[in-house]
Amino acid sequence: MKVGQFDITCVHTPGHTPGSQCFLANGCLISGDTLFLEGCGRTDLPGSNVADMYDSLNTLAQLPDSTVVLPGHQYSAPSAALLSDVKEYNYVFKPKTKEQWLMMFGHD
Repeated sequence: MKVGQFDITCVHTPGHTPGSQCFLANGCLISGDTLFLEGCGRTDLPGSNVADMYDSLNTLAQLPDSTVVLPGHQYSAPSAALLSDVKEYNYVFKPKTKEQWLMMFGHD
């Protein structure tokens, strides 16, 4: 979609909620409650889904490393970080398979 002069791409990222969305604009990812700099949205709430969160995070991990991540909450000292740094330091990117992820975060 286009808002003023900005092209914004909506990325459906279910997991925290079935309708979770992230927005890509001008090299930035507004990640809402899907991805934080040091974690991700909760998956223990009604309507959340652990396996969907894994898939959504893997989708976001495919974005360019130069993407600036702007989460919906500031749970860490910086308010933004490069995706390359988030992938390196955020524990949610440590499991390399869905099976490892489900062992770490629980099954639905």
